[in-house]
Amino acid sequence: EAGYDIEVEETGKTFAENAILKAEAIYKLSGKPVISDDSGLEIDALNGEPGVYSARYAGENATNEEKYNKVLKLLEHVEDNKRSARFKSVICYIDESGEKHLFEGCCEGSIAKSPKGNNGFGYDPIFLVGEKSFAEISQEEKNKISHRGKAIDEFVKYLKQEEN
Repeated sequence: EAGYDIEVEETGKTFAENAILKAEAIYKLSGKPVISDDSGLEIDALNGEPGVYSARYAGENATNEEKYNKVLKLLEHVEDNKRSARFKSVICYIDESGEKHLFEGCCEGSIAKSPKGNNGFGYDPIFLVGEKSFAEISQEEKNKISHRGKAIDEFVKYLKQEEN
């Protein structure tokens, strides 16, 4: 949004590493404070996959439906009590002096047997928090409990401390 149109290759092995790569690339161009994030879905039965590869797990140009259908296929014989998962988000803030600050948010849940709901994007239709998928709850509800919402809350707390 600062007017730079670049694609940063996400070569990190963690969400934090990728968030830093993105923030550093823009900071080097602008010399101004930068905020970036990286996030994704970790599924315990898949040893943490898709993880940092969430966006391209089913292929570089896969649709949201293709992404979540790949997960459902991989989990089709996995029992309900072994379908635990979480969305994670890491925000990287590089301040005016170039110092990096990381803020993490996590939302625990599980993977449904089939997609539910029409809201959201990505893996939202198969990610359950309680009985509802992320695609069944309102944006307002999602912002209160989501990984990104929690990471943003941590970032806002930091900014408020810096003001004082």
